[in-house]
Amino acid sequence: MIHYLTIGMVLGLSAGLAPGPLLTLVVSETLLHDIRAGIKVAMAPLVTDPPIIILTIFILSRLSGFHGIMGVISIVGGLVVLVMGIKGIKAKGLEVDIQKPRPRSLAKGILVNILSPHPYLFWLSVGSPTMARANDQHFFVAAAFVISFYFLLIGSKIMLAILVGKSKTFLKGRIYIYTMKLLGLALCALAVFLFKDGLTLLKVL
Repeated sequence: MIHYLTIGMVLGLSAGLAPGPLLTLVVSETLLHDIRAGIKVAMAPLVTDPPIIILTIFILSRLSGFHGIMGVISIVGGLVVLVMGIKGIKAKGLEVDIQKPRPRSLAKGILVNILSPHPYLFWLSVGSPTMARANDQHFFVAAAFVISFYFLLIGSKIMLAILVGKSKTFLKGRIYIYTMKLLGLALCALAVFLFKDGLTLLKVL
């Protein structure tokens, strides 16, 4: 369980802190309105992701007997995680382009997350396959992976909203940049394991 709990925490924290449409909206809503508005945006994945998870699990359950396809999916997942890791290592802070104020922070967060390709790609290539492997051990292991992932995903965005609300320069500071670089290295290591799993399924190893 510790293995999948750790993977969920690393992936969740990395996704929560990584620059992207949703994080940009969290920061901009915080700066335009208040910390509460940023927190509302941070909660959007709890609304948008469950249907995506259910859909990707359904698709993968139909492909579970096709080891070649699952191997390719695992390699694609490794590439997704590797790109996330490289971006983290290259992190230089986050610039936010502030637009004029608009209400309904949660609704905007939901819309941004639904239209973003990142949740679909992540859950199809990384999240759902990892959850399926965890479930092979026990249902509670899979639950631990999902809970740890979302606890760190949502929690890190909420924490950023609070920190940005108190200090507008936080996202350009050393703590944020070095945290992203450290998480980037952890993601690159995780990508190696995903590549190994994929090559094993393809019977290359």
